[in-house]
Amino acid sequence: MPMKEFQAESKRLLDLMIHSIYTNKEIFLRELISNASDAIDKSYYKSLVDNNISFNKDDFYIRITPDKENRTITITDTGVGMTKEEMENNLGTIAKSGSLAFKNENEAKEGVDIIGQFGVGFYSAFMVSDLVTVISRSVDSNEAFKWESKGTEGYEIEPANKETAGTEIILKIKESSEDENFDDYLDEYRLRSLIKKYSDFIKYPIKMMVKKSKLKEGSDKDYEDYFEDETLNSMVPIWRKNKNELKSEDYEQFYMEKHFGYGKPLKYIHASVEGLASYTTILFVPDKPPYDFYTKEYEKGLELYSNGVLIMEKCSDLLPDYFSFVQGLVDSADISLNISRELLQQDRQLKFIAKKIKEKIKSELELMLKNDRDKYDEFFKNFGRQLKYGVYSEFGSNKDVLQDLIMFYSSTEKKLVSLDEYVSRMKEDQKYIYYAAGDSVDKIEKLPQTETIKDKGYEILYFTEDIDEFAIRMVMKYKEKEFKNVSSGDLGFEADEKESKQQTEENKDLFNFIKESLNGKVKDVKASNRLKSHPVCLTNEGELSIEMEKVLNTMPNGESVKADKVLEINTNHEIFKTVKNAFESDKDKLKVISNLLYNQALLIEGLSIEDPVQYANDVCSLIV
Repeated sequence: MPMKEFQAESKRLLDLMIHSIYTNKEIFLRELISNASDAIDKSYYKSLVDNNISFNKDDFYIRITPDKENRTITITDTGVGMTKEEMENNLGTIAKSGSLAFKNENEAKEGVDIIGQFGVGFYSAFMVSDLVTVISRSVDSNEAFKWESKGTEGYEIEPANKETAGTEIILKIKESSEDENFDDYLDEYRLRSLIKKYSDFIKYPIKMMVKKSKLKEGSDKDYEDYFEDETLNSMVPIWRKNKNELKSEDYEQFYMEKHFGYGKPLKYIHASVEGLASYTTILFVPDKPPYDFYTKEYEKGLELYSNGVLIMEKCSDLLPDYFSFVQGLVDSADISLNISRELLQQDRQLKFIAKKIKEKIKSELELMLKNDRDKYDEFFKNFGRQLKYGVYSEFGSNKDVLQDLIMFYSSTEKKLVSLDEYVSRMKEDQKYIYYAAGDSVDKIEKLPQTETIKDKGYEILYFTEDIDEFAIRMVMKYKEKEFKNVSSGDLGFEADEKESKQQTEENKDLFNFIKESLNGKVKDVKASNRLKSHPVCLTNEGELSIEMEKVLNTMPNGESVKADKVLEINTNHEIFKTVKNAFESDKDKLKVISNLLYNQALLIEGLSIEDPVQYANDVCSLIV
């Protein structure tokens, strides 16, 4: 029989289908198994409207038969089969989908969920095959036909022998090369792993004769090989089961089976959504971060399925970065099985699903915060930093999503508290949400800058992570309350500020002398309205705080930055008498004292002293 050309499709189009739509060759098996599942589905739908056709589910299956010696893989189904005309239409025209046509014809019927819709999946077989042979017999015919093609040259169709309805696809696997190991696809273990990975939830049994071994009869050490027919897929995914039938243990088992984590998940979310895009999702919040979570190697994303068939192992577009710790999957019939990663990024349904998933994760975390605080505290200990990075990133565009979820240690509650909890406890006369930044809770507790605020009975939030202050600068206000650093020049205490200004003015010449003695190390020197028992501290003017300076200067390849520092002196402390006496009688001594006070303030802030040797000499000079 003469070879026929593909109806309007050139070698270039076939190459495009194979190399652009599919980014890895191993998905060929997924595509052919999905087509086989569709063929069995069609038999079922036909049986609903044709009394002459019976459907006994046990009679329908998909079989995979590898043959290493002849370098073939055969995929057999007991589905609807094809007539000669259907072979011409479905296999002879690239990108014409019999599944799509069938779906369109039966779209009014409930339950029609054909997987393949674009008709290009079959041609993925040519990525691994030199020759593709299809033998098929339709349930509506007693005749069988064979379709055969080596690829772009065209195809042949001729009569064939086949006793039962269904389709048999035989792939002649390519020879291996330095660039590609095609032998791998003839290996039983490899085929099993591909089926488990991509087609585990196909609803019909995928069978294969599997090689096993057993003790020889009458022997206690000699083994013999034998073959056993085995079903390789689990068929019914957990997310398609009724939620009422499932227990916590079922979700935990699934979590471990999918290697989403090693322990029990902290929380699971199982949701089915109907609407602009219909989908089912199971999401997990892990009990602890993966070892590489805060590294560049970590890859976020959810498994993406189309009707139980895996499309992508890590679909990053389904999760925002700030929820990248979430594990799980999404299954949607609205996402095409035959779609590339590039096209997927532009998919309208996918964007809608991603938006809904983001909203669901947020609402579930809010419920955990409200109703299961111990569990939320555990979650925040592991992933709170990621939420704070989310607040800071993208110029604060996500702050409204995340600001109710972030927490900080409280000076009064001695535990992590939310911004909402802080504001609910604010005193009537309190203008600001006060915070202090430092390396640890213990160090912040000892900061001199916190004295007056604590004395007034105001709660202080302790920022102990490098991202904290940067994130809160993006929030700016929470429930109309501004944030105020305890080291800020203006704390909002008018009466205290008035007194400190008066003290500063009265000692103007003294403070100017100290400022000049420090040779530009501070922007100003003034009397403090925040110190009670401590002699001295550093505060800052402007947007850049001292703690932010420390963080920015530790970053690789970052430019050195300096906050505008102000040296504040407690005029009610004994040291101030010594300072005043030195100003009146021994200005050289005051220069030494000035440097000591400045270096003392640096140490309190956790900053390095520029000249430790000089500092030691200055201390000794005052002791002697």
